[in-house]
Amino acid sequence: MTDSRAQDAEMPDRAVVRLRPNAKPQALRHGFPWVYADELVLDRRTKALAPGSFALLEDAERRPLGVVTVNPGSKIVARMMDRDPEAEIDQGWIADRLARAFALRERLYPDPFYRLVHAEADGLPGLVIDRFGATAVIQPNAAWAETALPRIAAALAEVTGVAHVVKNGTGRARGLEGLAEETTVLSGAVTGPVRVPMNGATYLADLLGGQKTGLFFDQRDNHAFAARLARGARVLDVFSHVGGFGLAALAAGAERALAVDGSAAALELARAGAEAGGVTDRFETRQGDAFAVLEALANEAARFELVICDPPAFAPSRQALAAGLRAYERVARLAAPLVAPGGFLVLCSCSHAADLGAFRNASARGIGRGGRRGQLLHTGFAGPDHPQLPQLAETGYLKALFFRLDG
Repeated sequence: MTDSRAQDAEMPDRAVVRLRPNAKPQALRHGFPWVYADELVLDRRTKALAPGSFALLEDAERRPLGVVTVNPGSKIVARMMDRDPEAEIDQGWIADRLARAFALRERLYPDPFYRLVHAEADGLPGLVIDRFGATAVIQPNAAWAETALPRIAAALAEVTGVAHVVKNGTGRARGLEGLAEETTVLSGAVTGPVRVPMNGATYLADLLGGQKTGLFFDQRDNHAFAARLARGARVLDVFSHVGGFGLAALAAGAERALAVDGSAAALELARAGAEAGGVTDRFETRQGDAFAVLEALANEAARFELVICDPPAFAPSRQALAAGLRAYERVARLAAPLVAPGGFLVLCSCSHAADLGAFRNASARGIGRGGRRGQLLHTGFAGPDHPQLPQLAETGYLKALFFRLDG
């Protein structure tokens, strides 16, 4: 490993950035990791700092709060890296944070398929890493992570032993940081979809061209809970991606499953997963707009004992919240009539802007407007490889509501 301390020693003294007098440092001292642009003194010197550089953050009285990474062009202008003002954010520091995250996942999971780093919640702001056996996919969603990518990749290989590393530089978060989109193999080779065993099913993850990093590990526990309801059931998996809920249900003994998604590529991977799991005779797919397919299934008088709707983030920001809640309500309204009497409806949201209460209310309204009533059996969240930072609501984005509907 090439330690960067020698490089850091040659650099000039670290820059200092300071909170405005009206900013409240208490939240930062209590664990909140972000400083917004209207909370920091953005003078000429601070604006000249290179995106992704490190600085000492002080409060308005010049008391040190810790080392932050700065991006003057972002609304989140500073992210807390280390509360030790003397910390050096070098490759050794990165390796220490990775080792801590790795130790947790090794305790949680017997197989090396999980989210290894969940950004701020793992002390690595804006950095996401998913592991797929011998391959890892890095999402550098903050400027510092983009700049430090070679050191992150080297530390990752050192700590975990992965042989192949992919950079997935796509997504809304990178745009907000002023980062360009790019997906590339940083080391090793990725020659095709990777098989991922999970909940008794086999999934095919496209690490170079799929959505996000190729698979949604966050739904693992919710797949498992839905599978408990699936034995002998007809299952409808809407917004299925590569067959997440449907394949888990078939592995648990569902009679059959229909996967609906707008992406032909995702459904092709879902069919490949069904073949790998030996369930192709019970698995069907239908490509199309989810709302249109739900309406078509109603016209066909189709009924299912288990219906799951796991849409993309309809409310990715507070500005989109009202429209997003209307969309979640519409999903529930269209899906509820398709549930057989006494069957189950699972509604999911990955929108951090829509909190649990707002999402639950929208879902209940939709079920009622779909002519149904029911019990809320269970509320699921992301698995423990997606830990939450209690001070940052954005890390607790995923909600899954399990309803049993009346006759």
